[in-house]
Amino acid sequence: MVSAVFHTPLDAAPHADKPATNSIAPSALSMSATAPNTSKPMASAPTKATGRDMAAWSRNFWMAVLPPACGVALLLAVWSMVSVSTGKSIPGPLETWGQAVEVFSNPFYRNGPNDQGVGWNVLMSLQRVAVGFGLAALVGIPAGFVIGRFNFLSRMFNPLISLLRPVSPLAWLPIGLLVFKGANPAAIWTIFICSIWPMVINTAVGVQRVPQDYMNVARVLQLSEWKIATKILFPAVLPYMLTGIRLAVGTAWLVIVAAEMLTGGVGIGFWVWDEWNNLNVKNIIIAIFVIGIVGLVLEYALIKLATAFTFEEVKT
Repeated sequence: MVSAVFHTPLDAAPHADKPATNSIAPSALSMSATAPNTSKPMASAPTKATGRDMAAWSRNFWMAVLPPACGVALLLAVWSMVSVSTGKSIPGPLETWGQAVEVFSNPFYRNGPNDQGVGWNVLMSLQRVAVGFGLAALVGIPAGFVIGRFNFLSRMFNPLISLLRPVSPLAWLPIGLLVFKGANPAAIWTIFICSIWPMVINTAVGVQRVPQDYMNVARVLQLSEWKIATKILFPAVLPYMLTGIRLAVGTAWLVIVAAEMLTGGVGIGFWVWDEWNNLNVKNIIIAIFVIGIVGLVLEYALIKLATAFTFEEVKT
């Protein structure tokens, strides 16, 4: 009896091992059979993603390049038609390009005080713009802060600004000639008086649009006027101020060309007028493109200056 009792488990043990080995084998086979199938989508995913990225990059590239190229082609086509219709009195693109190559082959020559290369003329105009615009910024931005901050001063200066702002830039030039007795300071005065208004107006509007909650907090904390201007007003007004600066630079560059046509001397405006007196229409067209490119560079530089700040309103 004792042997019978112990004989049964010993005989059952080998039989219990067989189903265990048989049950494991099918699961292992099924795992090995399905493993290659699950790896195929993972291998093809990077290829599909790369293809989509390349297609998106190509689409963005052509959308960035094609519209400007079409615009330039339209300009050249209209220019060519105008040149043909006027009997070549207005030079076409090819003739102007040949003249431009000759002009820019030596842009910094000097053959006397009134015969200098286009490079010297552009630099002299930029120098006048820098002086006049700098003076306008030194006066206009603080004036805009003060006018926007105090209601009495805002009511006081609004009629004066509304009266003087629409005056033509050339109307200020005789006043400058009368007061300063010289062409160069008169041109700088004209730039100053015409570029100051965008900075004053935009800065004042920015100060007036600062949320009242900010000013209430400053009142509770008993901040000084300097603290309010530097810690609260300046960060909030910066987008408006940079917009005024951009508008002022564009105005200054427009004004200097007109002022130099009348005052003479060295400058891109005088160069245009001198070439007209010489009936050199090709150089006039070249000067138009130079004025546009310089204005575009100034605008782009100010946009980069604006985006250097972390304010989202400035970046947009």
